[in-house]
Amino acid sequence: MARVNYFLTEEQEMIVDLARRIATEKIIPVRAALDETGDFPWVIMKELAQSDLFGVFIPEEYGGIGGGCFETCLAVENLAYGCVGVTTTFAASALGGYPILLFGTDEQKACYLPDIASGRRLAAFGLTESSAGSDAAGIQTTAVEDGDSWVLNGTKQWITSGGEADIYTIIAMTDRHKGPRGATAFIVEKGDPGFSFGKKENKMGIRASSTRELVFQDCRISKNRMLGKRGGGFILAMRTLDLARPGIGAIGVGLAQAALDEAVRYAKERVQFGQPIISFQAVQHMLADMATEIEAARALVYAVARTIDSGARDFSKLSAMAKLFPTDMAMKVTTDSVQILGGYGYMKDYPVEKMMRDAKILQIYEGTNQIQRNVIGQALNKEYSVN
Repeated sequence: MARVNYFLTEEQEMIVDLARRIATEKIIPVRAALDETGDFPWVIMKELAQSDLFGVFIPEEYGGIGGGCFETCLAVENLAYGCVGVTTTFAASALGGYPILLFGTDEQKACYLPDIASGRRLAAFGLTESSAGSDAAGIQTTAVEDGDSWVLNGTKQWITSGGEADIYTIIAMTDRHKGPRGATAFIVEKGDPGFSFGKKENKMGIRASSTRELVFQDCRISKNRMLGKRGGGFILAMRTLDLARPGIGAIGVGLAQAALDEAVRYAKERVQFGQPIISFQAVQHMLADMATEIEAARALVYAVARTIDSGARDFSKLSAMAKLFPTDMAMKVTTDSVQILGGYGYMKDYPVEKMMRDAKILQIYEGTNQIQRNVIGQALNKEYSVN
Protein backbone atom coordinates (compact mmCIF):
# COMPACT_ATOMS: atom_id res chain seq x y z
CA MET A 1 0.00 0.00 0.00
CA ALA A 2 1.39 3.37 -1.04
CA ARG A 3 1.85 5.73 1.92
CA VAL A 4 3.28 9.20 2.27
CA ASN A 5 6.85 9.01 3.54
CA TYR A 6 7.23 11.40 6.47
CA PHE A 7 10.84 10.32 7.00
CA LEU A 8 10.41 9.30 10.62
CA THR A 9 13.48 8.47 12.68
CA GLU A 10 13.89 5.00 14.13
CA GLU A 11 12.75 6.25 17.54
CA GLN A 12 9.69 7.92 16.02
CA GLU A 13 8.81 4.70 14.19
CA MET A 14 9.06 2.89 17.51
CA ILE A 15 6.59 5.34 19.08
CA VAL A 16 4.16 4.78 16.21
CA ASP A 17 4.47 0.99 16.40
CA LEU A 18 4.16 0.91 20.18
CA ALA A 19 1.11 3.18 20.32
CA ARG A 20 -0.62 1.33 17.48
CA ARG A 21 0.09 -2.04 19.11
CA ILE A 22 -1.42 -0.86 22.40
CA ALA A 23 -4.44 0.50 20.50
CA THR A 24 -4.92 -2.79 18.67
CA GLU A 25 -4.20 -5.25 21.45
CA LYS A 26 -5.33 -3.43 24.60
CA ILE A 27 -7.78 -0.68 23.67
CA ILE A 28 -9.92 -1.95 20.79
CA PRO A 29 -11.00 -5.17 22.58
CA VAL A 30 -12.46 -3.17 25.50
CA ARG A 31 -13.50 0.14 23.92
CA ALA A 32 -17.18 -0.82 23.51
CA ALA A 33 -17.40 -1.94 27.14
CA LEU A 34 -15.68 1.23 28.37
CA ASP A 35 -18.06 3.32 26.28
CA GLU A 36 -21.04 1.48 27.75
CA THR A 37 -19.98 1.61 31.40
CA GLY A 38 -18.01 4.85 31.41
CA ASP A 39 -15.40 3.17 33.60
CA PHE A 40 -12.06 4.93 33.89
CA PRO A 41 -9.43 2.98 31.90
CA TRP A 42 -6.90 2.44 34.70
CA VAL A 43 -5.72 -0.87 33.28
CA ILE A 44 -4.80 0.78 29.98
CA MET A 45 -3.22 3.75 31.76
CA LYS A 46 -0.95 1.30 33.60
CA GLU A 47 -0.09 -0.31 30.26
CA LEU A 48 0.81 3.10 28.85
CA ALA A 49 2.87 3.85 31.96
CA GLN A 50 4.85 0.63 31.52
CA SER A 51 5.45 1.54 27.86
CA ASP A 52 6.99 4.91 28.89
CA LEU A 53 4.64 6.78 26.54
CA PHE A 54 3.59 9.19 29.31
CA GLY A 55 7.08 10.62 29.15
CA VAL A 56 7.14 11.19 25.41
CA PHE A 57 7.23 15.01 25.77
CA ILE A 58 9.29 15.21 28.98
CA PRO A 59 13.09 15.72 28.92
CA GLU A 60 15.28 12.75 29.74
CA GLU A 61 16.62 14.47 32.87
CA TYR A 62 13.14 14.10 34.39
CA GLY A 63 12.68 10.51 33.29
CA GLY A 64 11.04 11.18 29.95
CA ILE A 65 11.81 10.20 26.38
CA GLY A 66 12.82 13.74 25.40
CA GLY A 67 10.48 14.08 22.45
CA GLY A 68 8.59 17.15 21.35
CA CYS A 69 5.24 18.14 19.93
CA PHE A 70 5.78 15.90 16.90
CA GLU A 71 6.45 12.75 18.92
CA THR A 72 3.44 13.51 21.11
CA CYS A 73 1.28 13.83 17.99
CA LEU A 74 2.53 10.48 16.71
CA ALA A 75 1.61 8.82 20.01
CA VAL A 76 -1.89 10.25 20.34
CA GLU A 77 -2.73 9.74 16.66
CA ASN A 78 -2.08 6.03 16.92
CA LEU A 79 -3.73 5.62 20.31
CA ALA A 80 -6.81 7.42 18.96
CA TYR A 81 -7.04 4.75 16.28
CA GLY A 82 -8.28 2.60 19.14
CA CYS A 83 -10.43 4.98 21.21
CA VAL A 84 -10.63 8.75 21.59
CA GLY A 85 -11.91 8.49 25.17
CA VAL A 86 -8.87 6.55 26.32
CA THR A 87 -6.57 8.82 24.31
CA THR A 88 -8.13 11.94 25.82
CA THR A 89 -7.27 10.59 29.27
CA PHE A 90 -3.67 10.05 28.16
CA ALA A 91 -3.40 13.43 26.43
CA ALA A 92 -4.94 15.29 29.38
CA SER A 93 -1.95 14.36 31.52
CA ALA A 94 0.30 16.07 28.98
CA LEU A 95 -1.99 19.11 29.02
CA GLY A 96 -1.66 19.30 32.79
CA GLY A 97 2.08 18.72 32.64
CA TYR A 98 2.93 21.23 29.92
CA PRO A 99 2.60 24.29 32.22
CA ILE A 100 5.05 22.77 34.69
CA LEU A 101 7.47 21.94 31.90
CA LEU A 102 7.17 25.42 30.35
CA PHE A 103 6.95 27.63 33.43
CA GLY A 104 7.90 25.58 36.47
CA THR A 105 10.88 26.27 38.70
CA ASP A 106 13.66 23.71 38.85
CA GLU A 107 12.20 22.48 42.14
CA GLN A 108 8.69 22.17 40.71
CA LYS A 109 9.95 20.29 37.66
CA ALA A 110 11.97 17.91 39.81
CA CYS A 111 8.99 17.34 42.09
CA TYR A 112 6.29 16.67 39.50
CA LEU A 113 7.67 15.81 36.06
CA PRO A 114 9.23 12.42 36.96
CA ASP A 115 5.89 11.20 38.32
CA ILE A 116 4.05 12.44 35.23
CA ALA A 117 6.66 10.91 32.91
CA SER A 118 6.40 7.52 34.61
CA GLY A 119 2.61 7.57 34.66
CA ARG A 120 2.63 7.14 38.45
CA ARG A 121 0.49 10.27 38.73
CA LEU A 122 -1.86 11.74 36.15
CA ALA A 123 -2.04 15.49 35.61
CA ALA A 124 -4.97 17.71 34.61
CA PHE A 125 -5.53 21.30 33.47
CA GLY A 126 -8.12 23.53 35.14
CA LEU A 127 -9.11 26.61 33.15
CA THR A 128 -12.77 26.29 32.14
CA GLU A 129 -15.60 27.47 34.38
CA SER A 130 -19.36 27.74 33.93
CA SER A 131 -18.96 31.37 32.88
CA ALA A 132 -15.42 31.20 31.50
CA GLY A 133 -14.61 28.87 28.64
CA SER A 134 -13.81 30.60 25.39
CA ASP A 135 -13.72 33.83 27.43
CA ALA A 136 -10.81 32.86 29.67
CA ALA A 137 -10.75 36.39 31.10
CA GLY A 138 -14.10 35.67 32.77
CA ILE A 139 -12.53 33.39 35.39
CA GLN A 140 -14.24 33.65 38.79
CA THR A 141 -12.01 31.33 40.82
CA THR A 142 -9.82 33.40 43.13
CA ALA A 143 -6.51 32.93 44.92
CA VAL A 144 -5.72 35.19 47.88
CA GLU A 145 -2.44 35.43 49.78
CA ASP A 146 -2.64 34.53 53.45
CA GLY A 147 0.69 34.47 55.25
CA ASP A 148 2.87 31.83 53.63
CA SER A 149 -0.09 30.32 51.75
CA TRP A 150 -2.49 30.88 48.88
CA VAL A 151 -6.18 30.26 49.51
CA LEU A 152 -8.30 29.25 46.49
CA ASN A 153 -12.08 29.55 46.18
CA GLY A 154 -14.27 28.75 43.20
CA THR A 155 -15.05 25.96 40.77
CA LYS A 156 -13.72 24.59 37.50
CA GLN A 157 -16.07 22.81 35.14
CA TRP A 158 -15.75 19.90 32.67
CA ILE A 159 -12.19 19.07 33.70
CA THR A 160 -10.78 16.00 31.98
CA SER A 161 -9.53 13.39 34.49
CA GLY A 162 -11.10 15.37 37.31
CA GLY A 163 -11.09 13.22 40.42
CA GLU A 164 -8.71 10.70 38.90
CA ALA A 165 -5.65 12.88 38.34
CA ASP A 166 -3.32 13.72 41.23
CA ILE A 167 -1.73 16.94 39.91
CA TYR A 168 -3.79 19.92 38.73
CA THR A 169 -2.65 23.12 37.04
CA ILE A 170 -5.26 25.71 38.04
CA ILE A 171 -5.77 29.23 36.69
CA ALA A 172 -7.21 31.62 39.30
CA MET A 173 -7.63 35.37 39.61
CA THR A 174 -5.21 37.08 41.98
CA ASP A 175 -6.19 40.63 40.94
CA ARG A 176 -9.58 40.94 39.25
CA HIS A 177 -9.05 44.63 38.49
CA LYS A 178 -6.31 43.75 35.99
CA GLY A 179 -8.53 41.53 33.83
CA PRO A 180 -6.56 38.80 32.02
CA ARG A 181 -3.34 40.12 33.57
CA GLY A 182 -4.76 39.40 36.99
CA ALA A 183 -4.78 35.62 36.47
CA THR A 184 -2.12 33.39 38.02
CA ALA A 185 -1.41 29.66 37.74
CA PHE A 186 -1.07 27.26 40.66
CA ILE A 187 -0.30 23.59 41.23
CA VAL A 188 -2.95 21.88 43.35
CA GLU A 189 -2.76 18.25 44.44
CA LYS A 190 -5.52 15.76 45.04
CA GLY A 191 -5.92 15.56 48.79
CA ASP A 192 -5.16 19.22 49.49
CA PRO A 193 -7.55 20.51 52.21
CA GLY A 194 -10.54 22.31 50.72
CA PHE A 195 -10.17 20.64 47.30
CA SER A 196 -12.99 18.31 46.23
CA PHE A 197 -14.78 17.04 43.13
CA GLY A 198 -18.28 17.17 41.73
CA LYS A 199 -20.22 14.33 40.12
CA LYS A 200 -18.87 12.47 37.13
CA GLU A 201 -20.52 13.88 34.01
CA ASN A 202 -22.61 11.60 31.78
CA LYS A 203 -21.35 12.46 28.29
CA MET A 204 -22.37 11.80 24.69
CA GLY A 205 -18.90 10.61 23.73
CA ILE A 206 -15.40 9.95 25.12
CA ARG A 207 -17.19 8.14 27.91
CA ALA A 208 -14.04 6.35 29.11
CA SER A 209 -12.64 9.76 30.00
CA SER A 210 -13.63 11.13 33.40
CA THR A 211 -15.07 14.66 33.39
CA ARG A 212 -15.80 16.35 36.72
CA GLU A 213 -16.16 19.71 38.40
CA LEU A 214 -13.30 20.84 40.65
CA VAL A 215 -14.41 22.59 43.83
CA PHE A 216 -12.19 24.87 45.92
CA GLN A 217 -13.50 25.89 49.33
CA ASP A 218 -10.77 27.74 51.22
CA CYS A 219 -8.26 25.41 49.60
CA ARG A 220 -4.94 26.26 51.19
CA ILE A 221 -1.66 25.56 49.36
CA SER A 222 1.88 26.68 50.05
CA LYS A 223 3.32 29.68 48.23
CA ASN A 224 5.81 27.53 46.37
CA ARG A 225 2.89 26.07 44.42
CA MET A 226 2.48 29.26 42.38
CA LEU A 227 3.42 28.41 38.81
CA GLY A 228 5.21 31.04 36.74
CA LYS A 229 4.86 34.72 37.51
CA ARG A 230 2.06 36.37 39.42
CA GLY A 231 -0.32 37.74 36.79
CA GLY A 232 1.12 35.42 34.16
CA GLY A 233 -1.64 32.83 34.26
CA PHE A 234 -3.41 33.90 31.08
CA ILE A 235 -0.19 33.82 29.05
CA LEU A 236 0.66 30.45 30.59
CA ALA A 237 -2.76 29.06 29.61
CA MET A 238 -2.51 30.33 26.03
CA ARG A 239 1.03 29.00 25.60
CA THR A 240 -0.08 25.64 26.96
CA LEU A 241 -3.05 25.43 24.60
CA ASP A 242 -0.93 26.51 21.62
CA LEU A 243 1.44 23.64 22.33
CA ALA A 244 -1.36 21.12 22.92
CA ARG A 245 -3.70 21.89 20.02
CA PRO A 246 -1.78 20.03 17.30
CA GLY A 247 -2.22 16.96 19.49
CA ILE A 248 -5.99 17.37 19.29
CA GLY A 249 -5.64 17.54 15.53
CA ALA A 250 -3.59 14.33 15.65
CA ILE A 251 -6.34 12.62 17.66
CA GLY A 252 -8.75 13.65 14.90
CA VAL A 253 -6.47 12.10 12.29
CA GLY A 254 -6.21 8.80 14.17
CA LEU A 255 -9.96 8.64 14.72
CA ALA A 256 -10.73 9.44 11.08
CA GLN A 257 -8.27 6.81 9.87
CA ALA A 258 -10.00 4.19 11.99
CA ALA A 259 -13.41 5.26 10.65
CA LEU A 260 -12.18 5.13 7.05
CA ASP A 261 -10.73 1.65 7.55
CA GLU A 262 -14.06 0.43 8.92
CA ALA A 263 -15.93 2.00 6.01
CA VAL A 264 -13.65 0.47 3.37
CA ARG A 265 -13.84 -2.99 4.95
CA TYR A 266 -17.61 -2.81 5.08
CA ALA A 267 -17.92 -1.46 1.53
CA LYS A 268 -15.85 -4.38 0.21
CA GLU A 269 -18.03 -6.94 2.01
CA ARG A 270 -21.51 -5.43 1.63
CA VAL A 271 -23.18 -6.71 -1.54
CA GLN A 272 -26.07 -4.87 -3.18
CA PHE A 273 -27.44 -5.39 -6.69
CA GLY A 274 -25.07 -8.32 -7.03
CA GLN A 275 -21.80 -6.52 -6.30
CA PRO A 276 -19.85 -5.00 -3.40
CA ILE A 277 -20.94 -1.42 -2.79
CA ILE A 278 -17.34 -0.24 -3.11
CA SER A 279 -17.74 -0.82 -6.84
CA PHE A 280 -20.34 1.97 -7.01
CA GLN A 281 -18.97 5.36 -7.95
CA ALA A 282 -21.03 7.18 -5.32
CA VAL A 283 -19.36 5.17 -2.55
CA GLN A 284 -15.92 5.36 -4.17
CA HIS A 285 -16.13 9.15 -4.29
CA MET A 286 -17.05 9.35 -0.62
CA LEU A 287 -14.14 7.11 0.32
CA ALA A 288 -11.76 9.01 -1.97
CA ASP A 289 -12.66 12.33 -0.33
CA MET A 290 -12.29 10.81 3.14
CA ALA A 291 -8.85 9.37 2.39
CA THR A 292 -7.61 12.58 0.78
CA GLU A 293 -8.83 14.79 3.63
CA ILE A 294 -7.23 12.51 6.22
CA GLU A 295 -3.85 12.67 4.48
CA ALA A 296 -4.10 16.44 4.11
CA ALA A 297 -4.90 16.79 7.81
CA ARG A 298 -2.05 14.48 8.79
CA ALA A 299 0.40 16.48 6.69
CA LEU A 300 -0.76 19.74 8.31
CA VAL A 301 -0.46 18.36 11.85
CA TYR A 302 2.99 16.94 11.22
CA ALA A 303 4.25 20.10 9.55
CA VAL A 304 3.00 22.36 12.35
CA ALA A 305 4.34 20.05 15.07
CA ARG A 306 7.75 19.99 13.43
CA THR A 307 7.67 23.78 13.07
CA ILE A 308 6.95 24.12 16.80
CA ASP A 309 9.79 21.75 17.65
CA SER A 310 12.17 23.72 15.43
CA GLY A 311 11.98 26.59 17.91
CA ALA A 312 9.30 28.79 16.33
CA ARG A 313 8.29 31.54 18.75
CA ASP A 314 4.85 32.63 17.58
CA PHE A 315 2.84 29.66 16.35
CA SER A 316 -0.67 30.44 17.64
CA LYS A 317 -2.11 30.71 14.12
CA LEU A 318 -0.49 27.49 12.93
CA SER A 319 -1.52 25.67 16.09
CA ALA A 320 -5.11 26.79 15.61
CA MET A 321 -5.05 25.53 12.01
CA ALA A 322 -3.65 22.18 13.14
CA LYS A 323 -6.58 21.81 15.53
CA LEU A 324 -9.33 23.28 13.33
CA PHE A 325 -8.92 21.44 10.03
CA PRO A 326 -8.28 17.89 11.31
CA THR A 327 -11.12 17.95 13.85
CA ASP A 328 -13.65 19.31 11.37
CA MET A 329 -12.39 16.62 9.01
CA ALA A 330 -12.82 13.92 11.67
CA MET A 331 -16.43 14.95 12.23
CA LYS A 332 -17.12 14.72 8.49
CA VAL A 333 -15.28 11.43 7.97
CA THR A 334 -16.97 9.67 10.90
CA THR A 335 -20.37 10.92 9.75
CA ASP A 336 -19.69 9.65 6.23
CA SER A 337 -18.53 6.31 7.65
CA VAL A 338 -21.86 5.91 9.42
CA GLN A 339 -23.58 6.78 6.14
CA ILE A 340 -21.63 4.14 4.20
CA LEU A 341 -22.51 1.47 6.74
CA GLY A 342 -26.14 2.58 6.58
CA GLY A 343 -28.39 0.98 9.19
CA TYR A 344 -25.49 -1.07 10.53
CA GLY A 345 -23.51 2.11 11.08
CA TYR A 346 -26.20 3.39 13.42
CA MET A 347 -26.03 0.29 15.59
CA LYS A 348 -23.67 -0.21 18.53
CA ASP A 349 -22.63 -3.57 17.09
CA TYR A 350 -20.34 -1.57 14.79
CA PRO A 351 -17.79 0.96 16.10
CA VAL A 352 -18.49 3.86 13.74
CA GLU A 353 -21.44 5.25 15.71
CA LYS A 354 -19.13 5.59 18.73
CA MET A 355 -16.49 7.21 16.52
CA MET A 356 -19.04 9.76 15.33
CA ARG A 357 -20.06 10.57 18.92
CA ASP A 358 -16.43 10.86 19.98
CA ALA A 359 -15.54 13.11 17.05
CA LYS A 360 -17.85 15.91 18.18
CA ILE A 361 -15.87 16.80 21.29
CA LEU A 362 -12.74 17.41 19.21
CA GLN A 363 -14.46 20.46 17.73
CA ILE A 364 -15.25 21.75 21.22
CA TYR A 365 -12.56 21.13 23.82
CA GLU A 366 -9.25 23.01 24.10
CA GLY A 367 -10.88 25.94 22.32
CA THR A 368 -13.93 25.56 20.09
CA ASN A 369 -13.29 25.57 16.37
CA GLN A 370 -15.03 28.94 16.15
CA ILE A 371 -12.37 30.28 18.53
CA GLN A 372 -9.67 28.71 16.33
CA ARG A 373 -11.07 30.65 13.38
CA ASN A 374 -10.93 33.80 15.50
CA VAL A 375 -7.27 33.16 16.32
CA ILE A 376 -6.42 32.56 12.66
CA GLY A 377 -8.40 35.57 11.45
CA GLN A 378 -6.89 37.92 14.03
CA ALA A 379 -3.41 36.75 13.12
CA LEU A 380 -4.07 37.37 9.44
CA ASN A 381 -5.36 40.85 10.27
CA LYS A 382 -2.04 41.63 12.00
CA GLU A 383 0.10 40.05 9.28
CA TYR A 384 -1.43 41.90 6.36
CA SER A 385 -1.10 45.63 6.72
CA VAL A 386 -3.03 47.97 4.46
CA ASN A 387 -0.79 50.34 2.47
